[in-house]
Amino acid sequence: MEKDVRIRRSQPQDAEALQKLMHEYITLFYEQTEPDPKQTAEVIKRLMEDEAFGVQFVAETDDGLAGFATLYVSFSTLKMKPQAIMNDLYVTADMRGGKVGEKLFTACVDFVRDGDYASLVWETAADNEPAQAFYAKMGGALSEWLHYEIS
Repeated sequence: MEKDVRIRRSQPQDAEALQKLMHEYITLFYEQTEPDPKQTAEVIKRLMEDEAFGVQFVAETDDGLAGFATLYVSFSTLKMKPQAIMNDLYVTADMRGGKVGEKLFTACVDFVRDGDYASLVWETAADNEPAQAFYAKMGGALSEWLHYEIS
């Protein structure tokens, strides 16, 4: 039986559960170093209070949070509009395959379109074929731009 999933903007009462999900995403899914809990809490709070910084959407079931998506705001000089960067899209292992990711992604797209943003951009690992198939299914296309970074 598929669980009822509600997608909404994160709220202060989500902070503790959202922090646990973000740490799971960072340490278990991406196998990165555990972030400072205070820093994570500050980012969550800022995403709830400062839309110019970004927003978070959560997937909620009767059992609690099952996933989240994070958008950060940038700007497109070429289009003279803000641009949203989807930095995170995460669904708990037990809820994958139940269209939770699709619902979170759709909420992000709706936010960008309703807010008259230039675009929604995101990246995924070159070897993350399931994510690539998901984004293609959702209508995403490889950008004409190449992504560079310096650490």
